[in-house]
Amino acid sequence: MASFGTRLLFLAVLCINAGNAFSFINVECRADNYGQYGQQSMLDCVVKTAQEAADAKILVVTWKKAGVALAVFARGSRTQEPRFQFAKPFWDNNHMNVSLLITTTKTTDSGSYECSVMTDSGSHSTSTSLSVTAKYNTPTVRSQPAANIPQNTDVTLFCNSDGGYPKGELRWSDEHNEDWTRSSEPEVKQTEDGLFSLSSKLTLLRGSVFFKYTCSVHNATGTQEGEVTFDIPYSEQFKDPGPTTVSPISKIVAPVVVIGSLIVGLLLVLVLFLKRRSQQARRFSAAPLMSDSHEIHMHDQDAEKGGRQEMEPCFQEDTPGNDHN
Repeated sequence: MASFGTRLLFLAVLCINAGNAFSFINVECRADNYGQYGQQSMLDCVVKTAQEAADAKILVVTWKKAGVALAVFARGSRTQEPRFQFAKPFWDNNHMNVSLLITTTKTTDSGSYECSVMTDSGSHSTSTSLSVTAKYNTPTVRSQPAANIPQNTDVTLFCNSDGGYPKGELRWSDEHNEDWTRSSEPEVKQTEDGLFSLSSKLTLLRGSVFFKYTCSVHNATGTQEGEVTFDIPYSEQFKDPGPTTVSPISKIVAPVVVIGSLIVGLLLVLVLFLKRRSQQARRFSAAPLMSDSHEIHMHDQDAEKGGRQEMEPCFQEDTPGNDHN
């Protein structure tokens, strides 16, 4: 009976202390915690005490998720699940750290956690959450047909990426950064470890004029985590020749040829100009001589004509009709 009475008294004391918990003890946790799949994650929590309970000692600490105890400290001993343990091996009176460490984080570790602390000066409970992410692997792309695709043939592109969490998205774009995602057929699968596997099919109808397509993977927040550009394996007669590569020698020779051609053209123009000037000068110098000769010839003709006119009366006087005798 005495033993039962002692236990009853002890529980009563604990209940009284629990009623005063909000006055002296406060468990403060970071509201949101983030962890990477396969790595360690930390749920940060500390116990703060009022001045009246500065010397409080921790009696019990319990971490739970969905009502299941993961790590418990009571009467100086600990009971912990394999992947869950207290971050500090002990607590001190000035800064009592009751954080929970998850050694190997899984996708199932996402969610809400509850931390309860009981001291000899009161108790308090609070909750915190953990968000787990996993980065997607770089996408891979293949085509059907796989090679030597002739012109005017339908082509199907397949893109795949896995190992990510939470569910992400695959997006398509062409060589001009135009979005083709709406024309694709996505598919999402979740593996046994909770990670997601993404796949997408893009069908290109015959006559497509684009030769390159890019597939990119984006996480749940829309942030791009990887991409790959795929050259469609068209047959040789249908391939895009692309930009012509100019050798360094050609870069030097081409300007020299252009400049030389300009110089030769200018010299030819100058020669023709000088030749024309020379011909014009000759014509101007010969023009007066031709004019004087023409005047002399005309003068001789006039003189000859005048002479004939002066001689005509003489010939008339000798005619028989004019004889007076």
